[in-house]
Amino acid sequence: MTEPLERQRLRASAEDQLRASAEDLLRALAGPSAVLRPDQWTAIEALVVGRSGSPGQSGPSRRGSRVLVVQRTGWGKSAVYFVATALLRAAGAGPTVIVSPLLALMRNQIAAAERAGIHAATINSTNVEDWRRTYDAVARGEVDVLLLSPERLNNPEFRDNVMPQLAASCGLLVVDEAHCISDWGHDFRPDFRRLRTLLPELPAGIPVLATTATANTRVVEDVADVLGLGAADDVLVLRGSLDRESLHLGVLQLPDTAHRLAWLADHLVALPGSGIIYTLTVAASQQVADYLRERGLAVAAYSGQIEQTERLAAEDDLLHNRVKALVATSALGMGFDKPDLGFVIHFGAPSSPIAYYQQVGRAGRGVDSAEVVLLPGSEDEAIWDYFASVGFPAEQQVRTALDVLAAAGGPLSTAALETRIELSRSRLEAMLKVLDVDGAVARVRGGGPPAGRGAAGGGGWIATGQAWDYDADRYARVAQVRADEQRAMREYQATGRCRLRFLREQLDDASAADCGRCDNCDGLRLNAETSEQTVSAAEATLARPGVRIEARRMWPTAMPNLGVDVRGKIAVGEQAEAGRAVARFTDLGFGQQVRALLAESAPDQPPPTELVRAAVRVLAEWDWARRPETIVAVGSRRRPQLLADLAARLGEIGRLPVLGTVEHVGPSTRGRSNSALRLREVWGSYVLDDALAAAVDGRDVLLVDDFTDTGWTLTVIARLLREAGASAVCPFVLGIAS
Repeated sequence: MTEPLERQRLRASAEDQLRASAEDLLRALAGPSAVLRPDQWTAIEALVVGRSGSPGQSGPSRRGSRVLVVQRTGWGKSAVYFVATALLRAAGAGPTVIVSPLLALMRNQIAAAERAGIHAATINSTNVEDWRRTYDAVARGEVDVLLLSPERLNNPEFRDNVMPQLAASCGLLVVDEAHCISDWGHDFRPDFRRLRTLLPELPAGIPVLATTATANTRVVEDVADVLGLGAADDVLVLRGSLDRESLHLGVLQLPDTAHRLAWLADHLVALPGSGIIYTLTVAASQQVADYLRERGLAVAAYSGQIEQTERLAAEDDLLHNRVKALVATSALGMGFDKPDLGFVIHFGAPSSPIAYYQQVGRAGRGVDSAEVVLLPGSEDEAIWDYFASVGFPAEQQVRTALDVLAAAGGPLSTAALETRIELSRSRLEAMLKVLDVDGAVARVRGGGPPAGRGAAGGGGWIATGQAWDYDADRYARVAQVRADEQRAMREYQATGRCRLRFLREQLDDASAADCGRCDNCDGLRLNAETSEQTVSAAEATLARPGVRIEARRMWPTAMPNLGVDVRGKIAVGEQAEAGRAVARFTDLGFGQQVRALLAESAPDQPPPTELVRAAVRVLAEWDWARRPETIVAVGSRRRPQLLADLAARLGEIGRLPVLGTVEHVGPSTRGRSNSALRLREVWGSYVLDDALAAAVDGRDVLLVDDFTDTGWTLTVIARLLREAGASAVCPFVLGIAS
């Protein structure tokens, strides 16, 4: 039936008024020249009006739309949810709830929202003391936007007491960086899976917006399926071109790490504006930053291991061009917004072209031209393999966790579970979050003594008794996707095709065409030359060995549950001193040599002369409180020849007597699992014979081992030596497995 003409006019007039209001709000957010893009308006209209309904109609009777926006970085996705929020609030809707992993990096967007009269507040682990005031402000209608970290969704108190009220009263739910929902995506976050259970609890008619800049077809379909509660066709997907007209991409294949460092030192100043130098590891970020600072360049290191105040200061320095570059891990990623960022360099290739494109998308948002350079390294694939090895645990480990929880008779904290399951804390927590969403476990308040005392804030875990299937086929397919991405990243480095088109095709961008701007399109000419002086300086930096090993000061939680009667602080008279290593396995210099020497497949052999010289240099530069008088080696079944030779050569060069070896009498150790299980594994596995115990009495000891990982072997043996009367124990190893 044809709609009456008068009703058509009224509807068109209402739509015009709504769009005019949206344009006004956008200008308040983004400046007087801002104009809504077609897809921005389509998304806003769908969220505010609904895909069926009329402008201004609100409340449960209106059919709220579910919208997925997949658009390039800098396109204006935040404008969609802030403008929609203002329009919905004006129509009497409740506050918008935004779930985002990027709260610390959304300060610019929040400030822009305030300029448009939209009041935003955040709930996260850093502002616990403000939570109650924020909840009260939301209840009084004083907050227009409440931003939550996904971790909040798995907090028992928040989930049980706060989330039901928010779900009942919110006017719009926004899922930022929505690719994190999908384990097919490059940046899957288990906490996001809680949305799979939150979405069905929303009242009818509440609109939902999901946004991301990096999602291929598989991820888009997966996220749409989640948003549509199994009916992906009910989700409006707005997917635009991923072309970035300002980006000029190139790859430089340089001879070695020293030449890559030298290239940075020689060419950084000539790059436009300020930018980001990405590294694959924390160690590399620090080493590259240290080298560039030594060469007189204004750079700073940035990683997740740096204190929050330091990270904020570093971001501010980059935003205001007080530094030429931040040398950063992927911790400086999604959500960082600097429109005039002039370049992005990767010192080492990420394992995924999708992740790579997201990171290079930081550059060139508000400038006509930005340079993007990849400097791949020989160590890249070893780093990829390490990160690939820490995926979802094997079925037996999952079944063990479920059995332990089922038999516990009450909630267990993560710390208590850690004593019974051979997984690191981070992998254990990630596994439990997935099981929680799947319904096999539940997070509740409390954790049970003794470990529960440390888990009061986050709660404990119980088994629900619900049947759970280990989806081995899906996990295998995810692993295959990761392997395919690695292969594609190798192809990207070697391709003679347009580089931007290659990346866009990886994201299933149907509009991909040659860019005319990359090195293969002859739109970027990269000078690979480096000066001999700079290369020599880089080689000297890489040849500088030495890493500090912090001594353990506290025993892991709940060790008496494992039959090891220790708790709390390690007694001062039983502690080791801070130690030294030649290198981390991930270091750019000696790291590769140490990693190769100590690889599982490597034969037991004396250390090469170059590493011995490096060890001597580390010892010579050690700022001892008191120089050790003797050497004791750690007993090893895997590398007895290496350790005996290393101890003997260090003793000969340093003129220190080698007193003997702390014998390994326990079963062969399996290496890293987690702190508690590793300590139980080495506890009682080493002994001093009477002669060695008598020889160390009253003496400072240099304790020599091949490598350290968790640090518990060195801690346990240092305790034995101190109990035998050693006045100090200084650990020394070739490598740190990190």
